Amino acid sequence: MFQPDFATAVDHPTSCQPSRWQDYVVPQDWGHFTPDEHRVWDRLFARQVPYLGARIVSPFLAGIPLLGLDSPGIPELGALNARLTPLSGWELVSVAGIVPDAAFFAMLGERKFPIGNFIRSADSLDYLEEPDCFHDIFGHVPMLGCPAIGRLMEALGRLGVEAIAAGQGDAIARLYWHSVEFGLAREGGDVKILGAGLASSFGEAMHALEADVPRPRFTLRDAANTPYRNDRFQPLYFVADSLEAVAAELEALDLSGLKQLAGPD
Repeated sequence: MFQPDFATAVDHPTSCQPSRWQDYVVPQDWGHFTPDEHRVWDRLFARQVPYLGARIVSPFLAGIPLLGLDSPGIPELGALNARLTPLSGWELVSVAGIVPDAAFFAMLGERKFPIGNFIRSADSLDYLEEPDCFHDIFGHVPMLGCPAIGRLMEALGRLGVEAIAAGQGDAIARLYWHSVEFGLAREGGDVKILGAGLASSFGEAMHALEADVPRPRFTLRDAANTPYRNDRFQPLYFVADSLEAVAAELEALDLSGLKQLAGPD
C-alpha cells in the first residue's frame, strides 16, 4: 500500500497477478529484537501518545490499554493476538517488508493484518522508507478492536482483491490511503486523526492538524480520484463526517460502485 501515486508519476498499473498472501508470512522472531530496538519503540511510544491525546479518535486511545500496548518494548505478536483475536476476529501476521497490493488486500479480506518484523533505527525516528512494526502495530492495531473499523478493513480487503483483478487497483488504493492511512474525521465537533499513517508519525500528525493545508470533506468520489504521496507529507487530508460515517460508506461499496467513482460526475 505504499506505491507512488502522484500526479507527476508515470502511470503504474497495479499487477493483476494472483498472489498467495501466505507466501509473505515469516516468523516474527521476537527474540532477535535488541535492547536498543526495544528502546526505540519506547521512545516513539512516549513521544506519540501525549501528542495524540484528544487529537485522535477515541477508539484508538481505548484500544491501547485494551490490547496491552502500553507495556514497554516491542509487542510479541503471539501475546498480542491472544488479546486481539478473541475480541475482534483479527490476527496479526509477521512479514519481512512491504506486501504487494494483491496479497495485502487478500490478507485483510481474511482478517489478517501484516506486521513488519523490523523497527526503524534510533537515528531515523522521523524517516520511514517502508512501514515498520511501530507503524503497523501502534498505528493500526488499536483500531482493529473497534467493530466499525474491523468490518471496514475486511470489506476493503475483499473489495481490493476484486478491484485489482478488474483493473481498479489505483482507485481502491487511494480510498484506503485517504481513510485508513491518512484520513481525518470529525468527533465531538473537532477534526481528529483517524489514519494509522498519521497516528504513528509525530511530524505528519502535527502537519495534518496544524499546517495550512487543504482539508476537504471526504467523499468516495474525491478520495478515489485524488493521487497521494508516499515520499513526503500529504498535500491534503480528507475529513470524514465521522469515523462511523466513513466506515459505513466504505463497507457498503462494491465493485460496481467503485467503477462508477472513476466515471464522469
